Amino acid sequence: MLDEAKLQQFIQKMLGDLGGATSVALVRIGHSLGLYKALEGAGPMTSVEFASKANIGERYAREWLSHQAASGYLRYEPAHGTFELAPEQAMVFANEDSPVFMMGAFDAAAAMIENQAEVGAAFKTGKGVAWSNQAGCMFCAIGKMLRPRYAANIVTNWLPALDAVVPKLTRGASVADVGCGTGFSTVLMANAFPKSNFIGYDFHPGSLEQAAAHAGEHGVSNARFEVATAKEYGAKDLDLVTFFDVLHDLGDPRGAAEHVFQSLKPDGTWMLMEPIAGDRLEQNLHPIGRLAYGFSTMICVPTSLSQEVGMALGAQAGETRLTEVIKSGGFTGVRRAAETPFNMILEARK
Repeated sequence: MLDEAKLQQFIQKMLGDLGGATSVALVRIGHSLGLYKALEGAGPMTSVEFASKANIGERYAREWLSHQAASGYLRYEPAHGTFELAPEQAMVFANEDSPVFMMGAFDAAAAMIENQAEVGAAFKTGKGVAWSNQAGCMFCAIGKMLRPRYAANIVTNWLPALDAVVPKLTRGASVADVGCGTGFSTVLMANAFPKSNFIGYDFHPGSLEQAAAHAGEHGVSNARFEVATAKEYGAKDLDLVTFFDVLHDLGDPRGAAEHVFQSLKPDGTWMLMEPIAGDRLEQNLHPIGRLAYGFSTMICVPTSLSQEVGMALGAQAGETRLTEVIKSGGFTGVRRAAETPFNMILEARK
C-alpha cells in the first residue's frame, strides 16, 4: 500500500534536488559576470543598488538575487528589502583562494550535462568515452575544481605527512607529477621547492598547454611538461611520483603501478590523492559519496573504459581495493598518510 507521508517526503527531496540542478546555471552566471565579487564585503544592498554596482539590468538582478536567497546562498532582510553575501558564503562563491571555493564543481556539473549524450550512448555499448571526447571544457572544469584543494593542502599538509619527503624536496629532488592535467599541482610544488626538479606528465595535450601557460605566469623555471601516459613516461631514478586524482581514472592502474615502481629510486615514494571512500557501498551513501558516484558515472568510469584494459575502478573504489592495485606493482608498504572530507592521501614505498 502506498504510504502518502513517505511519498510527500520523497517529493520534497526531489524538489530540493531539482532546485539544486536549476542553481547550476545561475551560479555560473553569478561567477562569470562578477556578481558574487560585487556582493563580497559590500554589506546589505537592494536590487537597485546591486544592479548599479554590478552593471547589470535591475530586473535580472532582482530575480537572480531572489533565487540566491531562496537557495540559501545569500541573506535576505525583508524589512529593508536588502541582500547580503555572508563571509561564509563568500568563501564558497567569491574568494578564489578559499579552500572551499566551489565554482569549478559547478562548471564540472554543467560539463556533465553536456556530456549526457556521449555517456548515455556508452551505457548501451559498454564502451568508454575518451577524455579528449568529453563534452565542453571538462578538463578546465576539473582543474578549476581541484585547484583550491591543492592550494590548501599539498605543500602544507599532504607532503609533510609523507615519511622524509619534505627534507628531500628542500635539498633538491627529482619529481614526476603524473596525470598533472592543467598543472596546478606541479606548479604549487615547484614554487615551494625551488631546488627540486619537476616533470608534469599527462596524456591530454590540451591540458598541458594550459599547464605550461600556468607555469609561465608564475615564473616557474624548475618544472616542465610532457605528453605521456602513466605507463610510458620516461623519467627514471625519481625521489617522488605523485598521482593527484588519477589512479582510479586509468584503464590499466596495475600497469601504471608497475611503471611507477620501476621509475622510483629504492628509497623513493609514490604519493596518491584519491577520493575518500569506504570499502562497501553502504559506507558511501551520504552527500559526498553521492557527488563522487555522479562524477564517477559520468567521467571516471567512461574515461577508464576508453583506455586499454578498462579496469574502471571508479571514484569510490575504497582504500582496500586501491591498496591491492598499488601493491600489485611491487610496493610492499601502503598507508593512509592524510585525509580531508573529500580525499585520502596514500603513501606507497618499495
